[in-house]
Formats: sequence, structure tokens, C-alpha cells
Amino acid sequence: METKDLLKKVRKIEIKTRRLSDHIFSGEYHTSFKGRGMTFSEVRQYQFGDDVRAIDWNVTARYNEPYIKVFEEERELTMMLMVDISGSESFGTKNQLKSEIVTEIAATMAFSATQNNDKIGLILFSDEIELYIPPKKGKSHVLRIIRELIEFKPKSNKTNISQALKFLSSVMKKKAIVFFISDFITDDNYEHTLKIAGKKHDITGIRVYDIREEKMPNVGMVNMLDAESGETLLVNTGSKSVRLSYEKYYRDKVDFFKETFSKCGSGTVNTRVDESYVTKLLGYFKSR
Repeated sequence: METKDLLKKVRKIEIKTRRLSDHIFSGEYHTSFKGRGMTFSEVRQYQFGDDVRAIDWNVTARYNEPYIKVFEEERELTMMLMVDISGSESFGTKNQLKSEIVTEIAATMAFSATQNNDKIGLILFSDEIELYIPPKKGKSHVLRIIRELIEFKPKSNKTNISQALKFLSSVMKKKAIVFFISDFITDDNYEHTLKIAGKKHDITGIRVYDIREEKMPNVGMVNMLDAESGETLLVNTGSKSVRLSYEKYYRDKVDFFKETFSKCGSGTVNTRVDESYVTKLLGYFKSR
């Protein structure tokens, strides 16, 4: 992609997603995710009704009257965007590909974090770690993340969610707000690593999918390309058993995603390419 076209795309996504984050998401994001804990702010004189457990006995002894410690929430957070860029993301039968919606969601979340003065980092993964951008603040940093989401070409088309979670645990030593964005349909071997990562981080899985992935249409004998393996298979879509078998396979992957994230104490959002991800994300934030 030429630089001029890339900048146009980045600007278009910035205008759309920044408006969403400024007017819709920033407040919801702020109230949905808590800081790392309570930090000491100041001491003040004891007032009737204050918790006696908060008395600072050293200061009290010095001034010969009771003083208490005042704490406030440490708001600054680190957001990590973990984005699946494997071959299955380059699919879409409506107006947009899954990868385009994924980019918009990631950009919206990044600008929301910027409004809260938080750091934002990015992990792009397939069955390996394709790119890691350490967390930083600022608009220019967010624009770099958007450029990579648009332009980056993965070395592999396959998916390994467990590998991505292991990498997250290795590079993020402090608690982070993690948005893990994928279709979750080609890998179901990540329960153990999600459980470990979920003990330290606040993880939300955002599943982006296309309506045509849910059911196989009856269109006779068709050559189908597996976007991840590169294999072409001749499939008899006219066979009812073939269609039912595919639907069960798909449903099992979706159920595994929902049940595993729930079991590991992580949140989930499901949004279809032709639906409003804004509505889905707002509903999720409010439910928290």
C-alpha cells in the first residue's frame, strides 16, 4: 500500500473511532475498569465518622491531635490489545472483512484509553508473535498502532491463542486491561494459559464473526479454501450430514470460547461483522 493511501486509511479510521471514543466510550471505559489499587494521597485532621483504622499514629503523636491517612484510586492503567491476524480474519461476506472491524474496535479502545491517560500496547499474533509494540501514551503512539493494524502482513496464516497468552504473561509483569480480539474458530487449546493470564490481568475476549460462518449454504459441490492451511477441498454442500457436521464444529468452537472465558473469570463480547460493535461494547461496559 502506498504511503498516501495508507495515511488516508489511517485518517479515516481515526476520525470515525476517535468520535466514538470521545463521545461514547471514554466515560464507560473509565467507570468499567479500575486502577491498580489505592495509593496514599495526604493526611488530614480526623473528622467525626472517619474510620479509626485510617488514623496515622505518627502524625497524631507529633501534633497531639488525631490525623488520618487519605487514599485515592490509582487510575492510570495499561491496556494491551491482542489482535489475531491469521488467515481466517481475511473473510467477510457483507460490507467489511472481519479484519477491518477488528481494526476499528482496536482503534476505538485505544483512543478510549488515551482519553483516560492510560498506556496502550499491541500484540499482533498468528501461530507466532508477529509484532509487539510496548505500552506507551499519546496520540502519535495510537496512530502507529492503527497503521500496523492496517498494513502489517503476517508471516503465518495459522492461529495459536495459547502462544499469544504465554507471550502476554512473559512481557506484562503488572496488571493490564487486555482486549483479546479474534474469531476464536480455529483454535481451542488455550484454557490452561488463559487461566494463568486471567489471574493477573483483566481479560476480555472479543469474538468478531461473519454470518456466513455459522451455517454452510446448500450450493452443491464447491471447492473451498482453508485460509489458514492453504488447502483446497472439494465439499458436497448438498449433503445434509456435511452441513450439520460443519454447524456442530462451529458451534462447539463458539461454546468453548464462551465457557472457557467464563470459567477463567474473563469477559466476552460477540459481535457480527454486519452488527453495531458500538452497541455490543457499550452493553458489555455497562454490565460490568
